[in-house]
Amino acid sequence: MTVMRVITPILLTLAATAAAGVPAAQASCRFLMPLGGGGNPVVSKRIGPDRLVGRTNWNTDFIVDREFRRYRFFFTSASSERASFPVSGFMVFTDGSNLQVINETPTFEPGTGRMFGPFQAVPGKRTRLMNFRVGSSTTPAALGFSYRISVQGCD
Repeated sequence: MTVMRVITPILLTLAATAAAGVPAAQASCRFLMPLGGGGNPVVSKRIGPDRLVGRTNWNTDFIVDREFRRYRFFFTSASSERASFPVSGFMVFTDGSNLQVINETPTFEPGTGRMFGPFQAVPGKRTRLMNFRVGSSTTPAALGFSYRISVQGCD
């Protein structure tokens, strides 16, 4: 997977489908909505510190409201500095189990983005959420790094 300069996750999606030889009109994918979001499928966040009490802002869940054959995660740097930090992605199933599909510590240059996947649906399992986790207490240098994330489900 290569790092591509992008303006929005939508442009990254179009570039990824074109690179795969699939015309954008045939790419039957749609953005999933974040849990508790305000109607925008693209979530903007900043890596915050680990907390002894309460919750961090590292996890973002995206609702899977119907079955898809594959999923894609999108990440775009919104910071003006270079940063390296852990990125994890999980498929969460209706039976309470999950499958980690991303476990990397990439370095992102300002304004760059990346698509992770596509990841195939798991036969016999119904996906309920796609979880995107960005940040870790082991990388304090990444605190304050801004980013945008989204997830797509594809037929």
